[in-house]
Amino acid sequence: MTDTWPYLDVHQSRTHEPTPYEYKLAATLEDVFTKEGHELTDVVRGLNARQVHAADGTPWTEESFRAEMNRLGA
Repeated sequence: MTDTWPYLDVHQSRTHEPTPYEYKLAATLEDVFTKEGHELTDVVRGLNARQVHAADGTPWTEESFRAEMNRLGA
């Protein structure tokens, strides 16, 4: 990071280092967006097909994905 103003710290809104779960979810989402699509149904289907489930281990639903993105601040 630079000491001159203005600057951009790409992690300025982070409250903590991502957990292994968050890293895996992010990497899988990139893959889903690239190969499956951007619609919510595509995302949920892609995550479940790759067996990257919610933090509690359950398969994703549209509702649980929305809630998790809200919780993560995404």
